[in-house]
Amino acid sequence: MATYQLLDGKRCGDALRAEIAKGALEVRSGRGRGPHLAAVLVGNDGASRTYVEAKVKACEEVGFRSSLITLPETTTEDDLLHRVKQLNKDKELDGFIVQLPLPEHIDADKVTLAITPDKDVDGFHPENIGRMVLGLPGFLPATPSGIVELLRHYHVETAGKHCVVIGRSHIVGTPMSILMSRNAYPGNCTVTLAHSRTKDLPTLTRQADILIAALGKPEFVTADMVKDGAVVVDVGIHRIADAARKSGFRLVGDVKFDEVAPKCSWIAPVPGGVGPMTITSLLLNTLKACQR
Repeated sequence: MATYQLLDGKRCGDALRAEIAKGALEVRSGRGRGPHLAAVLVGNDGASRTYVEAKVKACEEVGFRSSLITLPETTTEDDLLHRVKQLNKDKELDGFIVQLPLPEHIDADKVTLAITPDKDVDGFHPENIGRMVLGLPGFLPATPSGIVELLRHYHVETAGKHCVVIGRSHIVGTPMSILMSRNAYPGNCTVTLAHSRTKDLPTLTRQADILIAALGKPEFVTADMVKDGAVVVDVGIHRIADAARKSGFRLVGDVKFDEVAPKCSWIAPVPGGVGPMTITSLLLNTLKACQR
Protein backbone atom coordinates (compact mmCIF):
# COMPACT_ATOMS: atom_id res chain seq x y z
CA MET A 1 0.00 0.00 0.00
CA ALA A 2 1.33 3.45 -0.93
CA THR A 3 1.56 6.43 1.42
CA TYR A 4 -0.41 9.06 -0.43
CA GLN A 5 0.11 12.80 -0.71
CA LEU A 6 -2.61 15.31 -1.56
CA LEU A 7 -2.70 17.30 -4.76
CA ASP A 8 -3.90 20.37 -2.85
CA GLY A 9 -5.64 22.64 -5.34
CA LYS A 10 -6.23 25.40 -2.82
CA ARG A 11 -2.55 25.69 -1.93
CA CYS A 12 -1.46 25.49 -5.58
CA GLY A 13 -4.19 27.93 -6.63
CA ASP A 14 -3.19 30.44 -3.95
CA ALA A 15 0.40 30.40 -5.20
CA LEU A 16 -0.69 30.94 -8.81
CA ARG A 17 -3.18 33.66 -7.85
CA ALA A 18 -0.41 35.59 -6.11
CA GLU A 19 1.47 35.62 -9.43
CA ILE A 20 -1.71 36.56 -11.31
CA ALA A 21 -2.28 39.48 -8.91
CA LYS A 22 1.26 40.73 -9.64
CA GLY A 23 0.55 40.51 -13.36
CA ALA A 24 -2.71 42.41 -12.95
CA LEU A 25 -0.91 45.17 -11.05
CA GLU A 26 1.69 45.48 -13.82
CA VAL A 27 -1.03 45.70 -16.47
CA ARG A 28 -2.89 48.36 -14.48
CA SER A 29 0.29 50.40 -14.11
CA GLY A 30 0.97 50.20 -17.84
CA ARG A 31 -2.45 50.84 -19.35
CA GLY A 32 -4.48 52.47 -16.59
CA ARG A 33 -6.83 49.57 -15.94
CA GLY A 34 -6.60 45.97 -14.83
CA PRO A 35 -8.05 42.84 -16.47
CA HIS A 36 -11.84 42.76 -16.84
CA LEU A 37 -13.82 39.50 -16.88
CA ALA A 38 -17.56 39.21 -17.42
CA ALA A 39 -19.82 36.24 -16.71
CA VAL A 40 -23.24 35.69 -18.26
CA LEU A 41 -25.70 33.64 -16.23
CA VAL A 42 -28.99 32.59 -17.85
CA GLY A 43 -31.70 31.25 -15.55
CA ASN A 44 -31.69 30.27 -11.87
CA ASP A 45 -29.62 27.09 -11.66
CA GLY A 46 -28.28 27.04 -8.10
CA ALA A 47 -24.98 25.31 -8.85
CA SER A 48 -24.29 27.66 -11.77
CA ARG A 49 -24.96 30.71 -9.61
CA THR A 50 -22.59 29.38 -6.95
CA TYR A 51 -19.83 28.83 -9.53
CA VAL A 52 -20.29 32.27 -11.08
CA GLU A 53 -20.28 34.02 -7.70
CA ALA A 54 -17.05 32.19 -6.81
CA LYS A 55 -15.51 33.46 -10.06
CA VAL A 56 -16.58 37.03 -9.28
CA LYS A 57 -15.07 36.79 -5.80
CA ALA A 58 -11.83 35.36 -7.21
CA CYS A 59 -11.59 38.33 -9.60
CA GLU A 60 -11.80 40.76 -6.69
CA GLU A 61 -9.07 38.88 -4.82
CA VAL A 62 -6.52 39.30 -7.64
CA GLY A 63 -7.41 42.86 -8.59
CA PHE A 64 -9.55 42.15 -11.65
CA ARG A 65 -12.70 44.01 -12.54
CA SER A 66 -15.66 41.66 -12.87
CA SER A 67 -19.14 42.04 -14.31
CA LEU A 68 -22.01 39.63 -13.67
CA ILE A 69 -24.75 39.68 -16.28
CA THR A 70 -27.86 37.81 -15.15
CA LEU A 71 -30.57 37.00 -17.68
CA PRO A 72 -33.96 35.36 -17.04
CA GLU A 73 -34.70 31.72 -17.85
CA THR A 74 -37.03 32.96 -20.60
CA THR A 75 -34.19 34.68 -22.52
CA THR A 76 -34.39 33.65 -26.16
CA GLU A 77 -31.47 32.26 -28.11
CA ASP A 78 -31.48 35.34 -30.35
CA ASP A 79 -31.39 37.67 -27.33
CA LEU A 80 -28.43 35.79 -25.84
CA LEU A 81 -26.56 35.81 -29.16
CA HIS A 82 -27.16 39.55 -29.42
CA ARG A 83 -25.70 40.02 -25.93
CA VAL A 84 -22.68 37.91 -26.88
CA LYS A 85 -22.16 40.11 -29.95
CA GLN A 86 -22.19 43.22 -27.73
CA LEU A 87 -19.61 41.70 -25.38
CA ASN A 88 -17.39 40.75 -28.33
CA LYS A 89 -17.26 44.43 -29.33
CA ASP A 90 -16.74 45.84 -25.81
CA LYS A 91 -13.17 47.21 -25.83
CA GLU A 92 -13.15 47.55 -22.03
CA LEU A 93 -13.74 43.82 -21.64
CA ASP A 94 -10.83 41.35 -21.93
CA GLY A 95 -12.75 38.09 -21.70
CA PHE A 96 -16.13 36.64 -20.85
CA ILE A 97 -17.84 33.35 -20.19
CA VAL A 98 -21.38 32.13 -20.73
CA GLN A 99 -22.04 29.80 -17.81
CA LEU A 100 -23.17 26.30 -18.77
CA PRO A 101 -25.57 24.55 -18.75
CA LEU A 102 -27.96 26.83 -20.62
CA PRO A 103 -31.77 26.42 -20.69
CA GLU A 104 -32.87 23.64 -23.06
CA HIS A 105 -34.28 26.02 -25.66
CA ILE A 106 -30.83 27.57 -26.28
CA ASP A 107 -28.22 25.80 -28.42
CA ALA A 108 -25.02 25.93 -26.34
CA ASP A 109 -22.83 25.10 -29.36
CA LYS A 110 -24.24 28.05 -31.29
CA VAL A 111 -23.47 30.36 -28.37
CA THR A 112 -19.91 29.00 -28.02
CA LEU A 113 -19.27 29.58 -31.74
CA ALA A 114 -20.55 33.15 -31.42
CA ILE A 115 -17.90 34.12 -28.84
CA THR A 116 -14.84 35.68 -30.47
CA PRO A 117 -11.79 33.42 -29.86
CA ASP A 118 -9.80 36.37 -28.45
CA LYS A 119 -12.29 36.70 -25.57
CA ASP A 120 -13.07 32.99 -25.16
CA VAL A 121 -11.35 32.62 -21.77
CA ASP A 122 -13.23 29.35 -21.14
CA GLY A 123 -11.21 27.90 -24.05
CA PHE A 124 -14.22 26.21 -25.69
CA HIS A 125 -14.19 27.85 -29.14
CA PRO A 126 -13.04 25.51 -31.96
CA GLU A 127 -10.19 27.90 -32.81
CA ASN A 128 -8.78 27.65 -29.29
CA ILE A 129 -9.31 23.87 -29.25
CA GLY A 130 -7.45 23.65 -32.56
CA ARG A 131 -4.59 25.76 -31.21
CA MET A 132 -4.36 23.44 -28.22
CA VAL A 133 -4.13 20.38 -30.49
CA LEU A 134 -1.36 22.01 -32.53
CA GLY A 135 0.49 23.31 -29.48
CA LEU A 136 0.00 26.94 -30.54
CA PRO A 137 -0.69 29.87 -28.18
CA GLY A 138 -4.33 30.16 -27.21
CA PHE A 139 -6.72 29.77 -24.32
CA LEU A 140 -6.79 26.29 -22.79
CA PRO A 141 -10.03 24.89 -21.32
CA ALA A 142 -9.99 25.89 -17.66
CA THR A 143 -10.37 22.53 -15.90
CA PRO A 144 -7.82 20.55 -17.97
CA SER A 145 -5.41 23.48 -17.78
CA GLY A 146 -5.89 23.60 -14.01
CA ILE A 147 -5.08 19.90 -13.70
CA VAL A 148 -1.90 20.38 -15.75
CA GLU A 149 -0.84 23.23 -13.43
CA LEU A 150 -1.63 21.09 -10.37
CA LEU A 151 0.62 18.27 -11.62
CA ARG A 152 3.34 20.80 -12.46
CA HIS A 153 3.18 22.44 -9.03
CA TYR A 154 3.75 19.13 -7.25
CA HIS A 155 6.41 17.96 -9.74
CA VAL A 156 4.46 14.82 -10.62
CA GLU A 157 6.41 12.77 -13.15
CA THR A 158 4.43 12.27 -16.37
CA ALA A 159 6.86 11.45 -19.20
CA GLY A 160 6.43 7.88 -20.43
CA LYS A 161 3.56 7.20 -18.02
CA HIS A 162 0.28 5.57 -19.00
CA CYS A 163 -2.51 8.06 -18.39
CA VAL A 164 -6.10 6.83 -18.46
CA VAL A 165 -8.82 9.49 -18.71
CA ILE A 166 -12.38 8.34 -17.93
CA GLY A 167 -14.88 10.58 -19.68
CA ARG A 168 -14.75 12.11 -23.16
CA SER A 169 -16.59 15.43 -22.74
CA HIS A 170 -15.30 18.35 -24.80
CA ILE A 171 -15.03 20.37 -21.57
CA VAL A 172 -12.70 18.01 -19.64
CA GLY A 173 -12.01 14.50 -20.92
CA THR A 174 -11.07 15.05 -24.55
CA PRO A 175 -8.89 18.16 -24.02
CA MET A 176 -7.30 16.46 -20.99
CA SER A 177 -6.24 13.53 -23.17
CA ILE A 178 -4.68 15.94 -25.67
CA LEU A 179 -2.76 17.92 -23.06
CA MET A 180 -1.37 14.80 -21.39
CA SER A 181 -0.09 13.47 -24.73
CA ARG A 182 1.61 16.70 -25.88
CA ASN A 183 5.38 16.96 -26.13
CA ALA A 184 5.65 19.10 -22.99
CA TYR A 185 5.69 18.90 -19.22
CA PRO A 186 3.29 17.85 -17.83
CA GLY A 187 2.66 15.55 -20.77
CA ASN A 188 4.50 13.01 -22.90
CA CYS A 189 2.13 10.33 -21.60
CA THR A 190 0.72 7.39 -23.47
CA VAL A 191 -2.97 8.24 -23.16
CA THR A 192 -6.07 6.05 -23.19
CA LEU A 193 -9.43 7.85 -23.35
CA ALA A 194 -12.13 5.65 -21.81
CA HIS A 195 -15.88 6.28 -21.81
CA SER A 196 -19.30 4.68 -21.30
CA ARG A 197 -18.77 2.19 -24.15
CA THR A 198 -15.34 1.02 -22.95
CA LYS A 199 -15.33 -2.71 -22.22
CA ASP A 200 -13.80 -4.11 -19.02
CA LEU A 201 -12.96 -0.67 -17.66
CA PRO A 202 -11.42 -1.89 -14.35
CA THR A 203 -8.79 -3.92 -16.20
CA LEU A 204 -7.86 -0.79 -18.14
CA THR A 205 -7.77 1.57 -15.16
CA ARG A 206 -5.56 -0.83 -13.20
CA GLN A 207 -2.90 -0.24 -15.87
CA ALA A 208 -2.91 3.52 -15.30
CA ASP A 209 0.06 5.29 -13.76
CA ILE A 210 -2.09 8.44 -13.86
CA LEU A 211 -5.88 8.08 -13.62
CA ILE A 212 -8.10 11.09 -14.32
CA ALA A 213 -11.76 10.52 -13.42
CA ALA A 214 -14.14 12.91 -15.21
CA LEU A 215 -17.24 10.84 -15.87
CA GLY A 216 -19.76 12.53 -13.58
CA LYS A 217 -20.78 9.54 -11.45
CA PRO A 218 -20.39 9.79 -7.67
CA GLU A 219 -17.77 7.47 -6.14
CA PHE A 220 -17.60 5.37 -9.31
CA VAL A 221 -13.87 4.62 -9.08
CA THR A 222 -13.20 2.09 -6.32
CA ALA A 223 -10.02 0.61 -4.88
CA ASP A 224 -10.12 -2.49 -7.10
CA MET A 225 -9.86 -0.19 -10.16
CA VAL A 226 -6.60 1.46 -9.11
CA LYS A 227 -3.07 0.05 -9.02
CA ASP A 228 -0.71 0.68 -6.13
CA GLY A 229 1.25 3.90 -6.43
CA ALA A 230 -1.04 5.50 -9.03
CA VAL A 231 -1.65 9.24 -9.30
CA VAL A 232 -5.42 9.85 -9.17
CA VAL A 233 -7.08 13.12 -10.20
CA ASP A 234 -10.77 13.39 -9.32
CA VAL A 235 -12.64 15.92 -11.45
CA GLY A 236 -16.19 15.13 -10.26
CA ILE A 237 -18.16 16.91 -7.56
CA HIS A 238 -21.54 15.73 -6.29
CA ARG A 239 -23.88 16.34 -3.37
CA ILE A 240 -25.08 13.13 -1.73
CA ALA A 241 -27.46 12.82 1.19
CA ASP A 242 -25.86 12.44 4.62
CA ALA A 243 -28.18 12.57 7.64
CA ALA A 244 -25.16 12.86 9.97
CA ARG A 245 -24.26 16.28 8.53
CA LYS A 246 -25.98 19.48 9.61
CA SER A 247 -26.41 20.43 5.96
CA GLY A 248 -28.00 17.06 5.19
CA PHE A 249 -25.46 16.30 2.47
CA ARG A 250 -21.75 15.87 1.80
CA LEU A 251 -19.59 16.51 -1.23
CA VAL A 252 -17.94 13.61 -3.02
CA GLY A 253 -16.14 13.14 -6.31
CA ASP A 254 -16.07 10.45 -8.99
CA VAL A 255 -13.57 8.54 -6.82
CA LYS A 256 -14.36 6.72 -3.57
CA PHE A 257 -11.66 8.63 -1.74
CA ASP A 258 -11.39 6.76 1.58
CA GLU A 259 -10.72 3.40 -0.03
CA VAL A 260 -8.75 4.60 -3.07
CA ALA A 261 -6.40 7.10 -1.38
CA PRO A 262 -4.32 4.50 0.55
CA LYS A 263 -3.33 2.91 -2.78
CA CYS A 264 -2.14 6.19 -4.33
CA SER A 265 1.12 8.10 -4.46
CA TRP A 266 -0.81 11.33 -5.14
CA ILE A 267 -4.55 12.03 -5.12
CA ALA A 268 -6.65 15.16 -5.66
CA PRO A 269 -9.36 15.41 -2.98
CA VAL A 270 -12.95 16.60 -3.40
CA PRO A 271 -13.49 19.35 -2.49
CA GLY A 272 -10.20 21.23 -2.56
CA GLY A 273 -8.43 19.54 -5.48
CA VAL A 274 -9.36 20.38 -9.06
CA GLY A 275 -12.12 22.91 -8.22
CA PRO A 276 -9.90 25.81 -7.08
CA MET A 277 -7.61 25.23 -10.06
CA THR A 278 -10.44 25.63 -12.58
CA ILE A 279 -11.19 29.17 -11.42
CA THR A 280 -7.47 29.98 -11.22
CA SER A 281 -7.03 28.89 -14.86
CA LEU A 282 -9.90 31.15 -15.88
CA LEU A 283 -8.14 34.07 -14.18
CA LEU A 284 -4.88 33.17 -15.93
CA ASN A 285 -6.61 33.13 -19.33
CA THR A 286 -8.17 36.53 -18.59
CA LEU A 287 -4.80 38.00 -17.63
CA LYS A 288 -3.31 36.66 -20.88
CA ALA A 289 -6.19 38.19 -22.85
CA CYS A 290 -5.53 41.56 -21.19
CA GLN A 291 -1.77 41.37 -21.79
CA ARG A 292 -2.38 40.83 -25.51
